[in-house]
Amino acid sequence: MTTMLAKDTFAGRVALVTGGGSGIGYEIARTLGRLGASVVIGSRRRDVIEQAADELRADGSEALAVPLDVREPDQVEAFMNAAETEYGRLDMLVNAAAGNFRVKAEDMSVNAWRAVVSIVLDGTWFCTQAAGRRMIAAGGGSILNVGTVGAFHGGPLAVHSASAKAGVLAMTRTLAVEWGAHNVRVNVVTPGSTNDTGAVTQLFPTDADRKRILRNVPRGRFAERIEIANAAAYLLSDYADFITGENLVIDGGRWLGRGHLEN
Repeated sequence: MTTMLAKDTFAGRVALVTGGGSGIGYEIARTLGRLGASVVIGSRRRDVIEQAADELRADGSEALAVPLDVREPDQVEAFMNAAETEYGRLDMLVNAAAGNFRVKAEDMSVNAWRAVVSIVLDGTWFCTQAAGRRMIAAGGGSILNVGTVGAFHGGPLAVHSASAKAGVLAMTRTLAVEWGAHNVRVNVVTPGSTNDTGAVTQLFPTDADRKRILRNVPRGRFAERIEIANAAAYLLSDYADFITGENLVIDGGRWLGRGHLEN
């Protein structure tokens, strides 16, 4: 599957992608690079993002890898500064860094709760605020958060992630209103179960798990990473200039209630 936008859609622009070394974050970074953006990817594991940046450059994109723990505001500032030093500007931010694992709510430890909420909610906020300040000063920009259906549609075994992502959804809509006058748009893309991602591997580790989930997906399959990346690219682009505060769900219709609570 190819990208759906013109190859020069993001020519001359700079995109920062947290969690850009793997999974959906990597696919979004690769897609933005193919559409002309210079891409700065951040993640805690230097070896992962260095390899990812090498692959993006081999694909013909401008790419920079910067070690980043989104839970640490000083590292977030360094990430933003590295992008500005290398490319002179900051036009887009994708918050794809996340953490999740299955656990019964009654068995969840304090550390487990704090670990996920810190990455997902605190990390998204630190990055969004840091980028938003720069975008406001520069006259505009576009921010995209990666969500989960658990943020608005109940399901078991992931209350830490669902709660944190619900906060991200509220953050998105609040900032869309507050920053609209500054020409800064803030949206969410919410993937369903997506092939070749850590989430599917961790949350649905067996064939039986995957078959059970697919029974409740009207489209009858998991998403592909490029489908999520194409939607992300659209929301970040000027084609979506009048869209802000939106949550675009890409899950083949599963969230509409067809057995969602069975997972």
